[in-house]
This record gives sequence, structure tokens and C-alpha cells, in this order.
Amino acid sequence: MSLNREILEMIKSVKSLIELETESGIREYLKDPKDKEAITRGKERSEESALEEVELGVMSCRLCGLSKGRNNVVFGAGNPNAKLMYVGEGPGYEEDMQGLPFVGRAGRLLTKIIEAMGLKRRDVYIANIVKCRPPQNRNPLPTEILSCEEYLEKQIKLINPKVICVLGRIAAQALLKTQEPISKLRGRFFSYKGIKVMPTFHPAYLLRNPQDKRLVWQDMKKIMSELG
Repeated sequence: MSLNREILEMIKSVKSLIELETESGIREYLKDPKDKEAITRGKERSEESALEEVELGVMSCRLCGLSKGRNNVVFGAGNPNAKLMYVGEGPGYEEDMQGLPFVGRAGRLLTKIIEAMGLKRRDVYIANIVKCRPPQNRNPLPTEILSCEEYLEKQIKLINPKVICVLGRIAAQALLKTQEPISKLRGRFFSYKGIKVMPTFHPAYLLRNPQDKRLVWQDMKKIMSELG
């Protein structure tokens, strides 16, 4: 093979690689393959893009009646590569108005819990079992939970956290497919598709029962130990 032909073949190989990476959402090409920081940035952009695609699907979703009364879809927020993911029940009034999870009184308490663990909200990912607010903040119905199940599954798969902390009875029972009360579930690790799951009390419950904050803190310490 002539030198010119070798060069042309090399150019074709590089071009094919660039096209493949572009389709995968990677926009930065490395001069040094040991540049781990740039690799991580490319991976984060790819996962953010994949999450955005799932979110677009939720925004057009009409699988259950909750879609009729929503102001905003509350998809989720946070680090797409988080080691710790929180999953609550569903959006409330403030969340529905802002389109963000856990921004009301319960959300402010959750933020304090996260910060007490030495983290920031931007370090974790926060989502809910259902993505639209149930009327008058009632519990989501089984059919509504089932309608949103695929979206949550995709979120968890893309984020791939080391630990999921489920907040409250509804979220714990939905994710773990159980009817056990939260009082019996909390404080123990379970498994969801190979990911460790720690159920605990919902921050809204703690606002009504502040004496149980110590129990939640025990659960958070177990999560911190698991995260190392």
C-alpha cells in the first residue's frame, strides 16, 4: 500500500470515529487519551442528552389523568452521574408551579438533610414516582404510578446511582413492589436491579413528626457509609 493510500485510510478511520462519537453525544475529542476529565465531561453531556430525551417524552405524556391538571411536568433535577438518588412520591403545589422537585417546605428540609451529609443538591439527583401533581396532593393511584413507571426506570438506568433513597411509604412500596409499611422498611437496604435502596421517612412526615428526624439521620449515616 502506498503512503498516500495509508494516509487516506487513516483519515477515513478517524472520520468514522468522529461520526460515531457525534451520534453518541460526544462533542470533544482528546489529544491525550489520558485526559480523564474531558472523557467525564463527554460522558456527562451524553447522559444529560439521554435524560433530556426521556423528559421530552414525559412532557408529551397523556397516559393518565394527572396530565390534564398539571401546570408543569416535574421530571427531576440534579447530577446525571450522581452516586446518590432520592425518589419521592410526587410533586406538590410549589413543584408543579416551578417544574422542579422538592422546592417547598419538605424540599427545604431535604436540602438541609443533604447538606448535613456533606453534599449539595447539585451532587445528587432528585426525582419522583409520578411526574405530575395529583389533585389536592392526594396519594397517586396505582394506575398513575404504573403509567409513570417506565420513565423512572429509564432515569435510574441512565443515572445508575450507587444508592437510591426512597422517601416515604408510597415511593418505597412502588419501587420495591411491596405492601410493607415504611416503619418496617426504613433503616434497611434493599435491592432494585442491583442498586442498593434505603427507604426512609418523607420530609413532609418529618415536618409533622420532628421527633423522628433522628431515625432519618440514622438512615442517612448508613447511606454515607455505603457511599464511602
